[in-house]
Amino acid sequence: MYAYIKGTLTEITEDAVVVETGGIGYNIKVSTTTADLLPGIGSEVKVYTYTLVREDAFSLYGFLTRDDLDIFKKLITVSGIGPKGGLAILSVMSADALRFAVMAGDSKAIAKAPGIGAKTAERVILDLRDKISVEDTLRSVGAAGDAADVSAGTADNRMKREAIEALVALGYSASDATAAVKKVDVGEDATSESILKMALKYMF
Repeated sequence: MYAYIKGTLTEITEDAVVVETGGIGYNIKVSTTTADLLPGIGSEVKVYTYTLVREDAFSLYGFLTRDDLDIFKKLITVSGIGPKGGLAILSVMSADALRFAVMAGDSKAIAKAPGIGAKTAERVILDLRDKISVEDTLRSVGAAGDAADVSAGTADNRMKREAIEALVALGYSASDATAAVKKVDVGEDATSESILKMALKYMF
């Protein structure tokens, strides 16, 4: 219903914020990570929202980036993971960390979230494995860039993808390879080979 809400931040608690715009204060449920990243009371904020409508409830869930919102939407498609569980997971790990955990089959990392048991964490991995890819993670790297960087970002992502594929071919896991490549500072003269060489330094 609401793509995002932009207004003045008037209240912050551990699990919710109030954003006022047009004389209306919107109570928006957030993860503890999102709450920690918010500016001070009185600041203008833009919160991307997911609207949950039920017979007995009308709730808003908020995120500071579209990437976090997208991963939340994927999480709540998993059987046994409702909005509360989705926020719990995103309170202990970032969207990228969740992608890495899914690709690596690391259910223990996901199970660190309050209320998420081992079986539920394993279900998250099984259900999201085909919905999350290296491409998703690379796309999130440049998600904050402006339009002027689109062409350069596309070329950079292609080279990064090739470097990740090369690392996987060498026997590294997709999650470790992606994490290493993300640490590489891609310069103007970068090539897939140079990115691969620099990424290898982070593998040890």
